Amino acid sequence: MFKVFTGLLLLVGLFSQQSIAADKWLTKFAEDIQLKAQKKNLPGYTFAYIEKGKPASVVVYGKESQSGDPIDIETVFRLASVSKTFTSMLMAKYVEQNQLDWQVPVSQLVPEFSTAKGKSGELVLKHVIGQSSGYTPNAYDNLIEANYSVKRVLSMLSDLKPLCQPGQCYTYQNTLFAVVDEYFQQHHSSFGQALTQTLITPLNMPHASVGKLGLQSSTKWAKPHVAISKNRWHSTDVRDDYYKYSPAAGVNASMQDMIIWMRALLGEVPEVISPELIAQVTTPLTKSTKEVYRHQWRDFLSDAHYGLGWRIYDFAGHTLNYHGGWVQGYRADVAFSPEYGVGYVMLMNAESNLINEFTPDFWARCFKHLEQASLLAGPSKKAS
Repeated sequence: MFKVFTGLLLLVGLFSQQSIAADKWLTKFAEDIQLKAQKKNLPGYTFAYIEKGKPASVVVYGKESQSGDPIDIETVFRLASVSKTFTSMLMAKYVEQNQLDWQVPVSQLVPEFSTAKGKSGELVLKHVIGQSSGYTPNAYDNLIEANYSVKRVLSMLSDLKPLCQPGQCYTYQNTLFAVVDEYFQQHHSSFGQALTQTLITPLNMPHASVGKLGLQSSTKWAKPHVAISKNRWHSTDVRDDYYKYSPAAGVNASMQDMIIWMRALLGEVPEVISPELIAQVTTPLTKSTKEVYRHQWRDFLSDAHYGLGWRIYDFAGHTLNYHGGWVQGYRADVAFSPEYGVGYVMLMNAESNLINEFTPDFWARCFKHLEQASLLAGPSKKAS
């Protein structure tokens, strides 16, 4: 069956041929992943397929918790590192408004942060958001999880000897994103307030928030689940750790919110997010060679770069802008094709690697369908 919610086409669970309102390829994908989710006893997930200018197709499965309510489009999830796509756009907006500059030194943003002695090249904001700081990848993530104070971690990070000069190699970080929140705090604000005022409220995202309190204050929110044995899951507490690094992993959102976010990224809300800003954050900057060999993805990827808060893949000959997220008890994926004007979001309330299988499978099927549709309809079928 399907129901219409303010322009969103909601396809609940498996749906029969009589009730199909989406393309057959999408229905088959939804059926296939639900069977796999059932086999693994996955607690719950939701995914959406968004075409520019058309109703979104949304599938929901499972419950918020073992004894909780069914997941729906208003159920809030943690986005984990998908938060970086919000942070990059926030910074791009500040640059656009001449409140910041991509080339501003981090030491100027946060005077307490000084780079390691002997390091050549100035670490600037663009290197932070573009994951090209030069520091050891995922430096001190273990200290985030051990609940070290943010200032202590930043102090230790600044003493690290770099692997390369800033801007010259891809070195993914979470801890370094703390400088963004520190900047806002020193200007009598917070990352959460800035994001809400600049993006969440103007885009009318009704359930989106930043921080642990924001998640737990939601009317409906999916509880985190961790595996306790094969195909067995246990609901666990929401951890504080990565919420202390909100620009890296602290945003919460429902599928309803994420569809709005995706529509903005597809160019439907230019008064808030201009085409120029979308192009700016998804321009390839640093080559991320190892991404090409990702398990489940490697059959499709021929090139990979990181932009500003986005991974830019060559997926079977098509540009795919992508980011994933993973914190305890949650997984999230978001991706869109600027070529065809289509996007995809998947949110899970479990630390399941099935998402690594689902997302590339989705895009392989999607691009095949779009290629066939373009051949039938002619060149005008692609997004303008």
